[in-house]
Amino acid sequence: MLIKRRTFLKTASLAAASLWLPRFLHAHARPDALPNRGKALVIVQLSGGNDGLNTVVPVRNDVYYRERPRIAIKATDALRLTDEAALHPALVGLKHLYDSGDVAILHNVGYPNPDRSHFRSMDIWHSASPAHEYWHTGWIGRYLDAQCQPPNPCYAPALELGDAVGLVLKGQHRKGIALHEPAELRAATRSAYFAEYAAAGANLAHDDTPIGYLHKTMTDAIASAEYIFEKSRAKPSTANYPDTPIGRQLRTVASLILGDADTVVYYLSLSSFDTHINQPMQHQRLLGQLDAALTAFAADLKAQGRWSDTLVMTFSEFGRRVGQNASGGTDHGTANQMFFLGGALRRQGLLNALPNLNDLDQGDLKFDTDFRQVYATVLERWLKARHQPILGQAFSLLDFI
Repeated sequence: MLIKRRTFLKTASLAAASLWLPRFLHAHARPDALPNRGKALVIVQLSGGNDGLNTVVPVRNDVYYRERPRIAIKATDALRLTDEAALHPALVGLKHLYDSGDVAILHNVGYPNPDRSHFRSMDIWHSASPAHEYWHTGWIGRYLDAQCQPPNPCYAPALELGDAVGLVLKGQHRKGIALHEPAELRAATRSAYFAEYAAAGANLAHDDTPIGYLHKTMTDAIASAEYIFEKSRAKPSTANYPDTPIGRQLRTVASLILGDADTVVYYLSLSSFDTHINQPMQHQRLLGQLDAALTAFAADLKAQGRWSDTLVMTFSEFGRRVGQNASGGTDHGTANQMFFLGGALRRQGLLNALPNLNDLDQGDLKFDTDFRQVYATVLERWLKARHQPILGQAFSLLDFI
């Protein structure tokens, strides 16, 4: 079968651009390719700027209720954690996990000279760069660069549940894989187009030209899709997950963890947290979706004995301003909290003090924990990687894992 070179290049380029796959599938890969094989990091991005003050509510703070007369969570409705703090009433499942010692919450996380642009602040969180520098690789991508070198050939080490691989999973040499569902990815790579192009380029297997590289990338995409699909079916989850995007994503993650996939990092996103207008109902809906999905995920992995092998970390690119706006919402702020869930937490509960609402930066919260300290801790203690080469400088570690 003959195929035009231009058509082959176009399709192969599309496969390479959408999957960004390295050649990591080797016939004689070591079973202990990564230092933390068997453990998983699940990162949940709350896109848009989650309102941290209405997520973990300072129920005895007069400033909070004064500044939010229409949108503050009533103390009688909130789910009490301590005398001072409570969870949003939509987080019933997380409250049970908190009570069972499976949740840690870190307040006042941010970075110096914060940027209130969604795109720029997210780039800073993804790359772990200083606010005044522009980096073109992500912190997980650089982790892949550091770890996925001979003799560590890495099977599908990082997956993003979505349309495309974001900056966070892009390294200089290694990148993660984007997919919605393993079966969908497998079906795409088993289509007539892939078969036709693979056959047309079979003589390029040892070609060092760009077209040869694209052919190698495409054949790796096919093999990777097959591997991920098989792992997802090895021990499929039978738990009852909510039929929401985040629920389906976490079901997929659970199936791969239970199937002993060599994936180390799973990256998920829940969007629409940019609550400038009529915040209460939208925020309740989003937190309810997050709560239901994480509760099902935790129950699933607990039942299968894999909860202690899993660390879930949530973050948002920034929090919201302390005062409500004229539209019944909140505008872009600065520092925020991060949640950590898992069965191997060294410390649980509230890890530090609630935000000080009497000491603000022109209406915004002041950070006291640099988010890169969290990354450094996760890299060193969970991913078993040296953090300084990946983050570009040394940070003091935290003690929650």
